[in-house]
Amino acid sequence: MTRPSPTRTPRAVHRSGAERRSAERPATERRTPRAPRTGGRHEARPAVTPNVTVLFVATVVLLNVFGVVMVLSASSVVSMADYGSVWHVFMRQLIWTGLGVVAFFVAARFDARRWQRLALPVTIAALGLCLVVLIPHVGIAVSGSRRWLGVSWIRFQPSELAKLAVLLFAADVLTRRADRVWDLWAILKPIALVCGTLVALVLIEPDLDSAIVIALILVSILVAGGLRARHLVVLLTGGIGLAAIAAIAEPYRRARVMTLFHPAADASNTGYQIVQSLIALGSGGVTGVGLGAGSAKWHFLPNAHTDFVFSIIGEELGLIGCLVVLGLFVGFAAFGLTIALRAPDRFSMLLGVGIVVWVTSQAAINVAGVIGLLPVSGIPLPFVSFGGSSLIVTMVASGMLANIGRARA
Repeated sequence: MTRPSPTRTPRAVHRSGAERRSAERPATERRTPRAPRTGGRHEARPAVTPNVTVLFVATVVLLNVFGVVMVLSASSVVSMADYGSVWHVFMRQLIWTGLGVVAFFVAARFDARRWQRLALPVTIAALGLCLVVLIPHVGIAVSGSRRWLGVSWIRFQPSELAKLAVLLFAADVLTRRADRVWDLWAILKPIALVCGTLVALVLIEPDLDSAIVIALILVSILVAGGLRARHLVVLLTGGIGLAAIAAIAEPYRRARVMTLFHPAADASNTGYQIVQSLIALGSGGVTGVGLGAGSAKWHFLPNAHTDFVFSIIGEELGLIGCLVVLGLFVGFAAFGLTIALRAPDRFSMLLGVGIVVWVTSQAAINVAGVIGLLPVSGIPLPFVSFGGSSLIVTMVASGMLANIGRARA
């Protein structure tokens, strides 16, 4: 009787263990490189966002620094004449900038999606303040417009809050009714009622320029929200028609429109401001006359540190300075849209698009008025012009956009 080989069983066991190890080793080796590749594909899209968010925040910081420096230069003469110190207006702007920085960081830490729950309270507050500002002896009237609330130099423009309210309310409606975006009545009924009322109240102040910016914010959200093209054409046609009527209905607005075509025809009256603005811009040349060395602010150019600070930039820093400022706004738009289009949810995306259009359209209207492409406006250059309420509300909006970028990171 032949005895079985004692080595067969160990060999079989040995082979089985070797086979298991050889089977496990390739599987492990295959899984090890595959996980980073798969994760890389998923992370490739948001991986760019933190860098874009940093660039966006840096752009906002540079615009604020630029604004503080130019307000100091542009306001020094009027500050000395009115308050006895070249630093008075500058110190006020420094306070507003500090509050704006705090507002930015608070908004940047506040989840942008939570703003959807605040849409209605903010809208109610805006409606209330826009009504209160129209009450005689309550709203502060300057140059025929009743736009401010407050005491002494601490003033607030309800129209700035109205921009934020329209942004939040429209984004909220288009988010909650995303499945009914093709139903024009379902979308426009609440928006026309609420946002139309806010625009009307701002127009009564009167403040046509802010009303136009609010309308642009609303249109941008409707476009991003997917409203049908034919509906948008109807809305745009009606809106442009109403804006044209409002522009020529009041004599002073009609004079500004006519001055646009030939400002030198009445250079001592209706065309004075735009003529002085063009002189300041032309005097700067390519490199400018030097920071603080401009002459337009010596009571030649009214509102040099507010609505016409871009003229002072052109005079003192030249074409290069103007291009730097414009480049920063282009960067704001590019980085902001990148963040908005990568937003984690529909509401945040609509919010981001609206904020970008808000800031860049306001900047475009201001600059176009300063260089004579549009009628002279009373709207400030975001982040750069002197002012408190505009700066703080714009910084809140920018902080919201930065939070959207952080949420995607």
